[in-house]
Amino acid sequence: MPEGDTIYRAATVLRRALAGRLVSGFRSDVPQVIAAAARAPLVGRTVSAVEAKGKHLFVRFGEAPDDPVLRSHLGMQGSWHIYRPGETWQRPERQARVVIETDRFVVPCFNAPTMELRTARDLAADPQLAALGPDAIADVFDADEAVRRLRARSDLAIGVAILDQRALAGVGNVFKSELLFIRRLSPFQRVAELDDAELRALVDEAHRQLVANRGGGMRVTRPGAPRHETLWIYGRAGKPCRICGTIVRLRRQGDAGRTTYFCPACQGASPARGRSAP
Repeated sequence: MPEGDTIYRAATVLRRALAGRLVSGFRSDVPQVIAAAARAPLVGRTVSAVEAKGKHLFVRFGEAPDDPVLRSHLGMQGSWHIYRPGETWQRPERQARVVIETDRFVVPCFNAPTMELRTARDLAADPQLAALGPDAIADVFDADEAVRRLRARSDLAIGVAILDQRALAGVGNVFKSELLFIRRLSPFQRVAELDDAELRALVDEAHRQLVANRGGGMRVTRPGAPRHETLWIYGRAGKPCRICGTIVRLRRQGDAGRTTYFCPACQGASPARGRSAP
C-alpha cells in the first residue's frame, strides 16, 4: 500500500538508476502524456532529478521552468520497477503506463491511476499540488504548519483529518492507525477535542515514524519485534491488542470509507461516542 515512505524509497531507487542519464527511449499509453511528449520529446534529454512529496513522485527532465516533468501518483495498485535491458518483467507490458529507457536500465511504471507530463512551471502553479501540507517524511518539516492545518479541520474526526494530504502529506491508512494507537488517541474524536499538546505530539510522531521507515524493508512501528509482527495494530481486527489484550476492532471512516483499526480500551475509542474512559 503506497504511502509516503513507499514513495520516498521509490524516488531514492529511481534517482540512483535515472539521475544524470540520457533518455534513449520513452513510451506511454496515457493520452495526455503521449500528446505532451510529442510536443516536447523526452528522448535525448537527461533526467535531472527524481523527487517525492507526500504520495507524489516527480521525474524531472531538465532544470528550466519550461522543461518537462513526469508526475505519478500510484494510488493503491501502482508501482515503479527497474530492469536491465532484456530482463523479463514481473508484470505484463500492457499494464505499463509509461516506460523510461536509458543505456543501463528500463524503468516502467505499472497501473498508476495518475500519470501526467507537464512543465515545471505548470506543476508549480497547480493548485492541488500547491495545497499539499508539510511532507512528514522530509528532513525539513514544519510541524507547526501541520498542526495549524489540522486544527483548521476541527469538525473532522482525527482519523479522517490526518489522511487529508492538504493538512499533512505522506500519511496513509497504515500509518494512520499506527500513529493514533501509539499516541492513544481515539480515531473518532474530532480534531476540536484534541488539545494542542496532543495534536503536536501526533504530528511529531508522524514525522518520526515516516523518517524511521524511509530506508526500506518492512514497515516497522514496533522496533525489535519479530518479522511480520512489526506493526502495533494495523490488520489485527479480531486479534488481542498487543498492550492490553482487548480485541482489536475495525471500522470505516470518512466519505471514502477508509479502514481504521483501533483498541477500544487503549484508545478509549467508540465510533458512536468518540473517546470515552477505558
